[in-house]
Amino acid sequence: MQCDVSQESDVQRVADEIVQSFGNLDILVNDAAFNKAIPYKNLDELSLEVWNKILSVNLTGPMMLCKAVAPVMERQGAGRIVNISSVAGIYPGGSSIAYAVSKAGLNHLTRCMAVALAPHTLVNCVAPGLIEGTRATTNLLPEMIERSASSSLLQKPADKDDCANQVVTFCKSDTTTGQTMVVDAGRVFT
Repeated sequence: MQCDVSQESDVQRVADEIVQSFGNLDILVNDAAFNKAIPYKNLDELSLEVWNKILSVNLTGPMMLCKAVAPVMERQGAGRIVNISSVAGIYPGGSSIAYAVSKAGLNHLTRCMAVALAPHTLVNCVAPGLIEGTRATTNLLPEMIERSASSSLLQKPADKDDCANQVVTFCKSDTTTGQTMVVDAGRVFT
């Protein structure tokens, strides 16, 4: 099912269709994202239009999805939400100020939703570093990709399977909520 996460009506429609089709909704993984690489010092290129689009998709969309699934998960007595953030939300770096701010907001939204949706729904977050060879890296400048991989302790990008496995671990957990786990080959420490 396709969904424009920046449109509230689309978000609610998809949540309703999932419940109608499958009868329940156990897991939500908020992994939609938008990015445009803009060097931090180039504030003129960071237009309000770009800012709004990045925050709308990366932060407002996950909030609307959490709100849409919350009543279903509460009725079921259980649910798991995993947000996909970025190490850019933990330190002032990454591909653009707007992206970093949206992911920092998503990290805090995770904690706030964990409080709001407890005890039935557990909400956690995975914050990957650079994952080479994905659509997410196609908008990055080549020097950003090289700098990210070479500055990690393991001297390589994060592994996509490690990120996926952390999502699965959060979905299986019965006692972990409100946490952000960094998966970045040892680049950023929280």
